[in-house]
Amino acid sequence: MGKINGIYAASISIVDRNLKLNIEKTIHHSEKLIKDGCHGVVLFGSTGQSQLISLEEKLNLIENISKSKFKDKFIIGTGLNSLQDTISLIKFSNSFNLNNFLIMPPAYYMYEDKEVIRFYKKLIEKVSDCKIILYNFEKLSGYKFSEECVKNLVDFFPKNIIGVKDSSYNLFEKLKIKNFSILPGSELKLLKGLQIGCTGIITATCNVTASLSRKVYDDFVNNKVQTYNNKLCDIRMAFDKFNLISGLHSFLSEKDDSFKNLIPPLNLLNDIDKKKLLEELKKLDFN
Repeated sequence: MGKINGIYAASISIVDRNLKLNIEKTIHHSEKLIKDGCHGVVLFGSTGQSQLISLEEKLNLIENISKSKFKDKFIIGTGLNSLQDTISLIKFSNSFNLNNFLIMPPAYYMYEDKEVIRFYKKLIEKVSDCKIILYNFEKLSGYKFSEECVKNLVDFFPKNIIGVKDSSYNLFEKLKIKNFSILPGSELKLLKGLQIGCTGIITATCNVTASLSRKVYDDFVNNKVQTYNNKLCDIRMAFDKFNLISGLHSFLSEKDDSFKNLIPPLNLLNDIDKKKLLEELKKLDFN
């Protein structure tokens, strides 16, 4: 995978009643998103409950996605605070010829740009066969990438640091790096991002808006009049009124009980909020 262009879903992870990762259904859902229009899928991002799923389960899924005909379209989120566990996961993925990763700096601890650079330096020293999309999401990690930090990382590791998922939205309008992918984390930023040079999006709600997002992307690429973007944005704003993971699982569980299970402390929407979400989506003629 070179430059990352297009529509990427931050895919949901499906767990069973015992809260164990359902490998088969998680892969099936991800493959369906690609068939529905996504250029690719990120597994074990924040939407995929990555911090809550064990390393053993992640390795098991990685081994199994290596058998998928879509294996080249998968990006693996590490979702780990431990540097050593992250190294182990990447090495294991490499053994199955999987080397594209979405990596967020560790959560919880306070640090600045120089410490972030040291983190990625230590990582790449141990596993040079990796292509990394930086995950910029201050709300989850407590750290927000600066333009200078991203540029320094690309200067230091031009073969490894290939893009950024910008869910803090402080980079996508300003950052300009040649042959570097910039992907905002919301459909609300898709069209504007494309117009100013971004390469696509990686978002949670593409779990349900894959085909619609792809239409907006394709119409931009083909210089067609935009007829779907307003609806796409309205759908995203409806989900944004609630906890995003809870809302997606609640919506999808209407047709498939597999989506009802979430690992604590995550949970489905309460009955009142679920009703509000479904009513709003119905008004948008979206099901």
